[in-house]
Amino acid sequence: MRIDSHHHLWQYDPQQYGWIGDNMSVLKHDFGPAQLQDVLQQVGIDGAVAVQARQSLEETEWLVGLAEQHPFMLGVVGWVPLVADDLYDTLQRLTQSPWLKGVRHVVQDEPDDEFILRDDINRGVGLLHEFGLVYDILIFAKHLEHTIRFVDRHPGQFFVLDHIAKPTIGSAQFDDGWARSLKELARRDNVACKFSGVATEVRDPEWSLDMLRPYWDVTLEAFGAHRLMFGSDWPVCLLRTGYAAWFEVVQQFAQALSTGERTALFGANAAKAYRLTQAAA
Repeated sequence: MRIDSHHHLWQYDPQQYGWIGDNMSVLKHDFGPAQLQDVLQQVGIDGAVAVQARQSLEETEWLVGLAEQHPFMLGVVGWVPLVADDLYDTLQRLTQSPWLKGVRHVVQDEPDDEFILRDDINRGVGLLHEFGLVYDILIFAKHLEHTIRFVDRHPGQFFVLDHIAKPTIGSAQFDDGWARSLKELARRDNVACKFSGVATEVRDPEWSLDMLRPYWDVTLEAFGAHRLMFGSDWPVCLLRTGYAAWFEVVQQFAQALSTGERTALFGANAAKAYRLTQAAA
């Protein structure tokens, strides 16, 4: 089964999605299950994991509700208030639905670069394992050193690194600092990684396969084919590329992999990481 491990859905509201700036007009529309199913079918992907795009319980509950209605939506990575006193009760309530698979906080937007090391955040993350939830890590490359320390505080928790930690990509220079820190993080067996959202990190006006290939090579070397998963980051990817075009990019990068490794990258790893029991049905 082919699985897209990372996509978003929303009913666009400029107040609720303030991160969608004036230069992102392509995103200022509703993106719902019908549009998602169309793009999945175009490239032969069977199911997908929805990931939060705004930090609210309302959106988490909305996504879970959609997953309950649409069989191709295999799971949800939602948002919860990790520092709230009633977090345990919230998790207990939300996990009554088998479609909630993980939790994410938009660490990349926090003004404190050491946010991920805060004790209150770590107390919240410490509860996730009890409920069988993955924690998705959304950071920039500059946060990787702090993230390594964060992960080491939770050896029993499974983590998924989104968008290969968003290196700074350009034709003029390779992000060596990102490569060193990514390889160090990948030494932890309880961390997997999504090859997603990469084209949108290119600083040049145009991007190419040759520009992205070194980032694929480093990520594959660091995590191996069995801790790496395909993600589209649709519809955010539309800022730089189409769904089918991005899928083709990753397919080209994966040509040198074995059949089993490609199966892992394009579905089996996501099914295992997020315990997508529907994918095995």
